[in-house]
Amino acid sequence: MSKYTYSKSGVDIDKGNKFIENIKKTIKSDKKKSSKSSVIGGFAGLFKLNNIKGNPYLVAATDGVGTKLEIANDSNNHKTIGIDLVAMCVNDIVVTGAKPLFFLDYIATGKLDIKKSTDVIKGILEGCNQAECQLLGGETAEMPGFYSKGKYDIAGFSVGLLDSRQIKKDKIKKNDIIIGIKSSGLHSNGYSLVRKIIKDKNISLKKYFDFDKKKPIGKYLLEPTLIYVNLILELYKKNLIKSCAHITGGGVIENLPRVLDKKFQAQINLDNWELSHLYKWLLSCGIKQIELLKTFNAGYGMALIASKKDIKKIERIIGKHKFTSSILGKIALKKRASDKSLILSGKLNI
Repeated sequence: MSKYTYSKSGVDIDKGNKFIENIKKTIKSDKKKSSKSSVIGGFAGLFKLNNIKGNPYLVAATDGVGTKLEIANDSNNHKTIGIDLVAMCVNDIVVTGAKPLFFLDYIATGKLDIKKSTDVIKGILEGCNQAECQLLGGETAEMPGFYSKGKYDIAGFSVGLLDSRQIKKDKIKKNDIIIGIKSSGLHSNGYSLVRKIIKDKNISLKKYFDFDKKKPIGKYLLEPTLIYVNLILELYKKNLIKSCAHITGGGVIENLPRVLDKKFQAQINLDNWELSHLYKWLLSCGIKQIELLKTFNAGYGMALIASKKDIKKIERIIGKHKFTSSILGKIALKKRASDKSLILSGKLNI
């Protein structure tokens, strides 16, 4: 048994999935028609504006940054955590094809630290600028006795707009390709497991990884989440992608199947998967391959599904937006309804 797993660090993904299923059942049993129409489990929620011309959809998402906040606190660096907060929300919205319109934040702390909170807000503004959405407002709550000294938590909420004509069913077909857009690092997931490793191995955030003597470990772990909004919107606008998945908690194993019809299967060839030095280091610490792929983005923050004939056009646009990518696999039809929605072959190159 692997020494390091997400569940051993205190985070149970399977329990979280069970909780979502309970939410679905609760909503289904609700007598109110309005809540019965809710679709829970997607990356973002869609609300149809029936009284507006064209019946567009409002698309909403909310999220936080998890225990990456602990790295920010331990490093005394809060300048980029706001970018992470915006990214986690707007990246969930844009996978539907919607353009993020505005963002709101919530900051809770025991005692307000003006410098620290201002740094967080500056990061949020930078994230909104990258996503080309407006910071509409927020809430700051002082809760003495609830948060310990110096601790705080942040949450974000964003709303986007989706043209109803963009919603088309059954666009994905057999032999479509899966393209991974590279991440900047851990983004905002898996930090409880990383922090356990750092604690167990008594690693200082001021030290350096063996593979990079220029950037301290703390700065590596605080690398902000990439915002893919403008790239994804252009690809949707030009009808070059059929769907995409934001690879967050649960990794590609949990997130890619969320955008597939039950008849399809994503087949990922791990021989094509490019691992950064950071993820190779995590594997060297004792994390198993399957755990890495289920806990982290493992190097790819977004997975696109597209027709094979459009690869060159897509790659040119990805390059234009200064991202890099790899072809990770393809879409197949399930032979049986009970077949898994995602199959891994090959092995990560470490």
